[in-house]
Amino acid sequence: MTLNRGDKRRGSTPFAAQQHLHRRSMPVDERDLRPLPPDELSGLVRCTSYSPGGAHRQSWASDSSDSVTSSGSDSDSSLYKVILLGEHGVGKTSLARIFGGVEDCADAEEAGNTYDRSIIVDGEEASLVVFDIWEQDDSQWLQNHCMKMGDAYIIVYSVTDKVSFEKASELRIQLRRARQTEDIPIILVGNKSDLVRSREVSVDEGRACAVVFDCKFIETSAALHHNVKDLFEGIVRQIRLRKDSKEDNARRMANTKRRESISKKAKRFLGRIVAKNNKKMAFKAKSKSCHDLSVL
Repeated sequence: MTLNRGDKRRGSTPFAAQQHLHRRSMPVDERDLRPLPPDELSGLVRCTSYSPGGAHRQSWASDSSDSVTSSGSDSDSSLYKVILLGEHGVGKTSLARIFGGVEDCADAEEAGNTYDRSIIVDGEEASLVVFDIWEQDDSQWLQNHCMKMGDAYIIVYSVTDKVSFEKASELRIQLRRARQTEDIPIILVGNKSDLVRSREVSVDEGRACAVVFDCKFIETSAALHHNVKDLFEGIVRQIRLRKDSKEDNARRMANTKRRESISKKAKRFLGRIVAKNNKKMAFKAKSKSCHDLSVL
């Protein structure tokens, strides 16, 4: 997939070049996939932090301020492994490079397949390690391990390719089998939403699939950077909802609701009442809520 490198198109969110961003240029091997002891975490993540309140032209990260995760601190528990899954050509690497801030760099092709950085979500810092290794080689061991090593998963398909959408459903089934007793955050992503005339998978089909497989759903456009920030912030929120205490999540939810308009609150309340008395409406309400990456 070719990213937009010159003109600034409507709906895009430009990212500044990352001079201090850490990324791995070598293929991932078995040692990279093993859990790291606490004393090694301090050397893993050295990256710049993004603040949603920053200027529009700024990247997720501020070039002037580095954030280092130190061992023994509370931030160690906020290091999350996120695995990208999906068919070849759906845009996994493009999404990963946007997250890593290297899509426009001259050495983007040699940037590697693992990207780590710290981002600020809801006023709190979290460190993500995003693995784009699903197609690194034909090793069955690697793919089996991918199914077991992630704290969260992003399953990507192209809205212009029905076959990739069907493959995404198969991958969700594989994940369910591999992690039967675990509540693992999964976001189904329909990429290339900007290619309207070539669309083969509708938004409603994506929503329905997410409801059936009990996961979240979002459409993105790597070419326009549309919803890419929301995707990675959303995966952090989904992890926190499952890993953090009820008190912490209640506090975050309260802060979110304070920013929510009265009309949205009323609409959400009425939707719950209608859904309780009508199964069809309940399914429709759930299909709409799968877009909300800030709730379970």
